Amino acid sequence: WQFYSYFVTDYDPTIEDSYTKQCVIDDRAARLDILDTAGQEEFGAMREQYMRTGEGFLLVFSVTDRGSFEEIYKFQRQILRVKDRDEFPMILIGNKADLDHQRQVTQEEGQQLARQLKVTYMEASAKIRMNVDQAFHELVRVIRKFQEQECPPSPEPTRKEKDKKGCHCVIF
Repeated sequence: WQFYSYFVTDYDPTIEDSYTKQCVIDDRAARLDILDTAGQEEFGAMREQYMRTGEGFLLVFSVTDRGSFEEIYKFQRQILRVKDRDEFPMILIGNKADLDHQRQVTQEEGQQLARQLKVTYMEASAKIRMNVDQAFHELVRVIRKFQEQECPPSPEPTRKEKDKKGCHCVIF
């Protein structure tokens, strides 16, 4: 699930890729370090390392591929096991929402799984740029809320400390 400003038609979904993007979310600077694992088994050995270092996760499946939907529960459980947590910042994304005629997973099924996993659900389309930026921005909000609950803010950090803060997002 690429984070380009345009749709890449020759994108190879079997290759892991990483991106960094600076943005402002809710009037606060954010640096997104994004690793797209493409959910491929070839990267299974590295997956737990990504899970250990990630601060938040987009669990992306294709609404046109029931198999990718059925893998989500496994990824979420693995993240929680690696993090040794009962909950962690994650958002469930049903991608390719523009391909309604090829849909194998309904919006209701996505919402039901999100409720079961206790995460937010969004539908998106990388091709038409629907909800792509919004998904990352919402994940940053979820990460920030989680971090504030874990460690309430101390006195106002210096500008230099603020600029160093980033969000390490991983997409499965």
